[in-house]
Amino acid sequence: MILSIITAIDFPSWLSEDVFSIGSFSLKWYGLAYVVGLFSAYLYAVRLTKRRDIWISGTATRTPEIVPTEPILSDIMFYALIGIIAGGRLGYIILYSPETFISAPLDVFKVWQGGMSFHGGFTGVVLAGLYASWRHKIDKFRIGDMAAVGAPIGLGLGRLANFVNQELWGRYTDLPWAMRFPKDPDFIARHPSQLYEAFLEGLVLFLILRLLTVKYKALTKPGVIFGSLTFFYGLFRFCVEFAREPDNIAQFGPLTRGMAYSLPMVFIGAVIIIWAIRRAPVSPKRLPEPVKGQKK
Repeated sequence: MILSIITAIDFPSWLSEDVFSIGSFSLKWYGLAYVVGLFSAYLYAVRLTKRRDIWISGTATRTPEIVPTEPILSDIMFYALIGIIAGGRLGYIILYSPETFISAPLDVFKVWQGGMSFHGGFTGVVLAGLYASWRHKIDKFRIGDMAAVGAPIGLGLGRLANFVNQELWGRYTDLPWAMRFPKDPDFIARHPSQLYEAFLEGLVLFLILRLLTVKYKALTKPGVIFGSLTFFYGLFRFCVEFAREPDNIAQFGPLTRGMAYSLPMVFIGAVIIIWAIRRAPVSPKRLPEPVKGQKK
């Protein structure tokens, strides 16, 4: 252990959790990751709707399904933002700090103090998608696919922000790439688990969904992309939990809370994928795009 402390990589001193600060105001990398990730996912989804080939299966289809337009996607982005913030905060309090409701109930609204749960944010986005599906009269899984297809961009950026903030670090290790974080009170060599998650939940998951979308035309079978995001995120998160330092709260037997909350995602995602694949593909139904400058 002494040797690992000597040879561990020191966290880059030039990295700060602030992008910049002016007086008492500071822009945080974590907040920027949310905005950039969500907007990038929106632009990516819009770009996919412009392609004609990926929406046509080439085989017998069932009823036509609407291809969301740019205004519909912007609505989905707005609802998703609300779902991420509200669901992420409430999810963190419910899953990791339920005593806050009694000891300091007003702290539930203090999002700026940190404490966000992916599983809560995911639930919030699902509820937002159901509302968007009802409002625009579009199949809920079509909405889910369009919200999911670019989600790994935000997930990857969020994990990189966790790394910059020196939070959610890993367990002790003597591997050559072990890191020491100045904010760690023990200052020991740890897995940079935030980078593991950024790689798996961001880059790898994006490439998987990209492959399914472009090569296998998964958008012709609503639910495949959403189910794949749910399945692979749950799987990757479960695996990384072996290297990630558990939260300082009671575990579920041999499972950390992150593992326990991720296993249902693996099961639910697998069920959705199997159900969606076994159904006949849909044909695209395109709505007229609104003319720019035209009053609604």
